[in-house]
Amino acid sequence: MDMKKRIHLELRNRTPSDVQELVLDNCRSNEGKMEGVTEEFDNLELLSLINVGLINVSNIPKLGKLKKLELSDNRISGGLEVLAERLVNLTHLNLSGNKFKDISTLEPLKKLPILKSLDLFNCEVTNLGDYRESIFKLLPQLTYLDGYDIEDCEASDSDGEGDGIDDDDDDEEGESEDFDEEEDDDDEEVIAEEDDDSAESEEGS
Repeated sequence: MDMKKRIHLELRNRTPSDVQELVLDNCRSNEGKMEGVTEEFDNLELLSLINVGLINVSNIPKLGKLKKLELSDNRISGGLEVLAERLVNLTHLNLSGNKFKDISTLEPLKKLPILKSLDLFNCEVTNLGDYRESIFKLLPQLTYLDGYDIEDCEASDSDGEGDGIDDDDDDEEGESEDFDEEEDDDDEEVIAEEDDDSAESEEGS
């Protein structure tokens, strides 16, 4: 499905200014460029363009309220200056699975003053020896890079400093497994008692 048609379906009789989240994943871009997203989406806070064949973001419109931009699994290799110019309130940017090779191609992101989270998984730039150190030095406003802060603490879903939920789940699973083992032991004892009873009844007869 092409991007314009998908946007028409997403609107569902709403006006663009009514839309706060727009997900266009897996649509077809127009010769590597996005289409159909205009400045009329002036209340948009999340825009997702995962795996749409983007080569550049040169025609992204000015979206003053946009906070999260998902651009993973495309073929973008640079040209991020327009993001700094047109998405001034961006806090989360996902560029995973693109063609970024050098730290220098990410320099325009310095002009995004409240950028908090940046993802670059599966980009060649992550293979550089001092990759994490260099990115945090280049972008001091950043809190999380690839889901971890500068101290290698993992981000929680709410961007907090860990939530401990997973640990609790593990404990509960462990307890349930122990409980199952106890039940199995009980079942084995009952079977053994039944065998004894049947053996006694055969001797009696």
